Amino acid sequence: MMEVILRDDVRSLGKAGELVRVKPGYARNYLLPQGLAYEATEGNRKRIAAETKARSARLASEKTSAEAFAQTLGALTLTIPGKAGEEGKLFGSVTAADIAEAIAAQGHEVDRRRIELDQPIRHVGEHTVAVRLHPEVHADVRVTVVAE
Repeated sequence: MMEVILRDDVRSLGKAGELVRVKPGYARNYLLPQGLAYEATEGNRKRIAAETKARSARLASEKTSAEAFAQTLGALTLTIPGKAGEEGKLFGSVTAADIAEAIAAQGHEVDRRRIELDQPIRHVGEHTVAVRLHPEVHADVRVTVVAE
């Protein structure tokens, strides 16, 4: 086994700055070339400590701006038209891309991958959709789907 220090969060392995033990091939062929980890030497431990300090300062400033943007998004009510049958069921569906497009039409830019939809919206009515702006900040956007 080989010890490496994670530079970024790696799913199912650990968070940034942690010392983890992995197989040498995984470290040599994936983690190190992708820049996700450093070998666990004394110099790299100091480097990771400095990077962690800078990352925490950056995340704190991003969190404050994300909280302000969450207030703005929380005040939005989006209206998305769609073709629907008599019972209010849409012929298609409203996806995260449609919601991101409607937010962009309001003058705000949000990546569609940050919109958390378990399933696409398939019924006419009011829905609340969560938008992940920061690991600790979520905004709830009201989406009203109306029949055309």
